[in-house]
Amino acid sequence: MRGVRRLPAGFWLVGSLFVVLWGSTVSSYAIEVQPTTEQIQAQVERGKLAAGQGVSPDQLHAWFGATEDLAPRGFIMTKLGSLLVMANHLALRALSPTEQDIAQVLANEHVLVNVVLYGDRVNFAADSYIVLEQAGRTVKPSTVRFDARGDRTTAWPQQPAYRAKVIAQFAYAELDPRAKTTLTVFPSRGGQVSFELDFSRIE
Repeated sequence: MRGVRRLPAGFWLVGSLFVVLWGSTVSSYAIEVQPTTEQIQAQVERGKLAAGQGVSPDQLHAWFGATEDLAPRGFIMTKLGSLLVMANHLALRALSPTEQDIAQVLANEHVLVNVVLYGDRVNFAADSYIVLEQAGRTVKPSTVRFDARGDRTTAWPQQPAYRAKVIAQFAYAELDPRAKTTLTVFPSRGGQVSFELDFSRIE
């Protein structure tokens, strides 16, 4: 693959992964910890409208990282982002979110980060860890999950041969919702993959 440099511990990285937020149009100026009634309703309507246009839920995520195939990327799921995706998912089935559905989303006190990485071993992502850096302060996750065994990529048996997810949750109370942030994934055998995120561009 042209432009790919290999990282330690079997990770692959394309160039410098400065954030590229793509997908849904940003309508707010920071991660909303306590969305207003108007913001909630607007997200539900956006999700329904997107469904009517044939847009799938994964297209509405706040994506970051590379846009090309076989390169690291991920998405962030916030309260407003979750409402948008849920409304879209239900509308595609001719349903609407109930008050209980919405309340459950708003009660979640964590931001979810889902990162897709590529490596040359089936277990390259096992025991990976994620942290956020904001203005010199390290924010540790409440939980971290990872694929102990990756899936084969379309490049297999060439490199990168495997794809795996690393998923973490971070408490809203620990985050600055407007800060520029560095997200770094650390595999257990060394090396790292970093993304520069701008929370002021994520709703």
